[in-house]
Amino acid sequence: MVKLRRITRSFLFALFALSIGVPVARPQANDDVRGLRRDIDAVRDSLKLIQNDLETIKKLIQERPAAAPSQPAAFKETTMTIDGAPSVGQKTAKVTLVEFSDYQCVFCQRHVQQTHPQLFKEYIETGKVRYIFRDFPLESIHPLAFKAAEAARCGGEQGKYFEMHDQIFANQKALAPADLAGYAKTVGLDAAKFKACLDSGKYAVKVRADMAEGRRVGVSGTPGFLLGPTESNGSAVKAVKFINGAQPYANFKEAIDALLVAP
Repeated sequence: MVKLRRITRSFLFALFALSIGVPVARPQANDDVRGLRRDIDAVRDSLKLIQNDLETIKKLIQERPAAAPSQPAAFKETTMTIDGAPSVGQKTAKVTLVEFSDYQCVFCQRHVQQTHPQLFKEYIETGKVRYIFRDFPLESIHPLAFKAAEAARCGGEQGKYFEMHDQIFANQKALAPADLAGYAKTVGLDAAKFKACLDSGKYAVKVRADMAEGRRVGVSGTPGFLLGPTESNGSAVKAVKFINGAQPYANFKEAIDALLVAP
């Protein structure tokens, strides 16, 4: 905010300089005219830089997530059924990580691109953690997220759920039905079957079931993560930890390592 105030003062000073720096009377020498023009051009260039700085600051403020508690007040330890949900990793993994996500959420995309690859390499690929993806589209602010969730499930119908998942997140700004059909073609889906699936809305009930489950366990925004020991049959998880938002990898590592060493 100090920087913003400093820029604002510079901006106002530049405007004042422009308002008084152009004399009404004709200059008495050509050198004076050229010098004045150089000064005006310099001030204009400064104004452009200040405007760019203000736009950058505005963008950073808009994109910065609000500070969120790592453990929401509504969260209580609970057992969640995960059978049938899209998953990666071994069913016998000691720890299960469940993500509630929204395909239009920029912070969900950030997690997918920056944090999930590290989790995959360190924990999922090594058999320590099983990863579950569940839908939580925020329809009031992300009107295309719900249909995108259906599209990923239609991809799963042909054995390519996470291929569609990755394509959708990689192209988050283009999620119209025609775009989704293009991503289906990119990952090698049968176009006719995909279209029929998406048009039917057959997976809308499952998406809403995920949303209801998320609300039950205290999810109110995305991404939201629940962690806990995997039940012996691999079809449920006892969620004992909630990580709220696109947190750094270190936060996940700390939570997972604590569960891995627990009796």
